[in-house]
Amino acid sequence: MTTEKEPKLDLIWEVSEIAKLIGRTERQTFHLLSGGQLPAKKVGGRWVAERGKLVAFFIGTAA
Repeated sequence: MTTEKEPKLDLIWEVSEIAKLIGRTERQTFHLLSGGQLPAKKVGGRWVAERGKLVAFFIGTAA
């Protein structure tokens, strides 16, 4: 048994929820996801992204 806590993943499911977080329309978000321009994966037909990676992605590209 380990005493270290594993980091909790804050996952965002569905294009609509990802779009809300990044401030884009669902259509724009779907285009970005389909083109591989966002750090997300398709799992069982649904898009999923880790909140921290999305935020870091936009902070990194804003500079």
